[in-house]
Amino acid sequence: MFKFIPTLVFVFALSACSEQAKEANSDSTNGSKSEPKFVEKIDNLTSIEGAIEVGKDYHSQSNPEQVSVKDIALDLTVDFEQKVLRGTATLSYQKHDAAAKTLILDTNDLAISSVRSGDSELQYTLKNENSFLGSALEIALPADSQPVTISYTTSPSATGVQWLTPEQTAGGKHPFLFTQAQAIHARSFIPLQDSPQVRVTYSATIRTPKDLLAVMSASNDPDTERDGVYEFSMPQAVPSYLIALAVGDLEFRAMGERTGVYAEPSMLDAAAAEFEDTESMLIATENTYGPYSWDRYDLLILPPSFPFGGMENPRLSFITPTVIAGDKSLVSLIAHELAHSWSGNAVSNATWRDLWLNEGFTTYLTYRIMEIVYGTDRFNMEAVLGFQDLEADIARLDERDEILAIDLRGRDPDDVFSNIPYEKGALFLREIELSIGRDNFDAFLKQYFQDFAFQSITTDQFIAYLDKTLLAQHSDKLSEERIKQWIFEAGIPDAAPTPKSNAFSLVDDARSSWLDGKLDAKNIKTEGWTVHQWLYFLNNMPDELSSAQLANLDAAFGLTESKNNEIAHSWLLISVENWYQPALPRLHDYLTSIGRNKLVKPLYRALAKTEEGKALGRKAFTQAKSGYHPLTVKANEGFIQ
Repeated sequence: MFKFIPTLVFVFALSACSEQAKEANSDSTNGSKSEPKFVEKIDNLTSIEGAIEVGKDYHSQSNPEQVSVKDIALDLTVDFEQKVLRGTATLSYQKHDAAAKTLILDTNDLAISSVRSGDSELQYTLKNENSFLGSALEIALPADSQPVTISYTTSPSATGVQWLTPEQTAGGKHPFLFTQAQAIHARSFIPLQDSPQVRVTYSATIRTPKDLLAVMSASNDPDTERDGVYEFSMPQAVPSYLIALAVGDLEFRAMGERTGVYAEPSMLDAAAAEFEDTESMLIATENTYGPYSWDRYDLLILPPSFPFGGMENPRLSFITPTVIAGDKSLVSLIAHELAHSWSGNAVSNATWRDLWLNEGFTTYLTYRIMEIVYGTDRFNMEAVLGFQDLEADIARLDERDEILAIDLRGRDPDDVFSNIPYEKGALFLREIELSIGRDNFDAFLKQYFQDFAFQSITTDQFIAYLDKTLLAQHSDKLSEERIKQWIFEAGIPDAAPTPKSNAFSLVDDARSSWLDGKLDAKNIKTEGWTVHQWLYFLNNMPDELSSAQLANLDAAFGLTESKNNEIAHSWLLISVENWYQPALPRLHDYLTSIGRNKLVKPLYRALAKTEEGKALGRKAFTQAKSGYHPLTVKANEGFIQ
């Protein structure tokens, strides 16, 4: 059983996204935001010949070019006993082809009981499942173009929904539910056109047990009565991957005029204290990049099984408890999710090929927000760690996966996100900033967010926009050839900016002296080291260390029992790769107490390299599987077979 350790101080690094969305397959040891997922080198992928059709969403079977959904009204009952959502989705739509007679939606393992328009039954066909794309739902449209209402029930194994027992929560008394729609999992709990280029407004009535509170990525009333029926509305049009729901024993604490946090009661005080600077981040971002367009910005602290660092669901970011460090050392994750309110939520990628438009811009904004709020030294350290993550991914990836405008045809988008759209995208923007000056680039970004507000755009649209703006204004400093090199070629271009931090120089000196035998670990002066310096110290160790060396480090710093789980992650990875047996019991506890993919997947991968490691991994995975999120199960089960 997945176990929750209430006395543990959760502390991991930086930024979903979307994953979404960012961590389902991450190998990063730094991380940021919804940290990037790691791309495996994939063999035997479906090959699709020919040029990519720009703007075509290869991960949706719907037909928005003919008929596009404009609004969704949900009425859902949350059934914890059966582990299903059941109810209706009423879809309003617009015809772009007057001759169109069919609305095609995306679904995944939904049980459809009826489709109606007013009092009339409509003909519909639920197609056979098409791999990870799910099943297309084809609906014969009514002659009067009135909304259609679909009655349905989700599957207990819906890929976008996690059901937790009371024992798997912090409080231990009530069950918990949360959804995770990015990249293409909204179709597992709502029949809709599950493509980021289809933006919808939505409303919802959510019916729950009366002792629980429902919250959504919509208008949440902090003072709402806990009566088992909750009403929501999202007046801004958003992509389907940003529709989110959570239900649990939640309480609210204000952190500022427009910011607050929802959490289970036992975690509320710590969360509110940790993230009290959220309002300052919001103000700083507004001052630089324009007004915040979403009314409130609140946080929801989820149970530790949440597979990502954070998810940028508008108005209510979903956050892992693993960033509650007690010292605000990991709050760049909050900065990242907040930054998505401009880049990603307001200006979105039109297809998953264009993900870098979400994540590269947001990662760049994250660094800028952290610099404004916490200073240049903090910015420099985090930028160096992010650059090292990017270099590590490039060393492992196929060249086709090192391209910003990546070709994802025939591939599950959950499996192919990496540090490329995040850190390479941010580095590309950093080069533009350094080329034309920060003030000029800030002015450009502010106008860009205004010009494309509440739109989903492609890479090609962005290049055309650059051509009309920055390339025209700064032709002596920027070139189209260089821009296209960044976007369409593999790797990091020559002469790209390289982040540096003076705070890491003393760490390099200490590590070198210890490795050379000139300095015992207990004599390394670590007083005042930040989490980032500790990570830099561990992450840059050589691949092979002796048991005596590991024991020396462990005795000096208590790394095996570290309550900082980001540091513990790096240490446990070193321990697995060198089979340091005193750390193995802690490794088992670690794997069975959290479900964040960025932290568990690299450990399962390392364990899978040896038979004895695989046996340890199999034991932990078997115990933890029932509490892991479906994305965590999918990402790791292959390592223990």
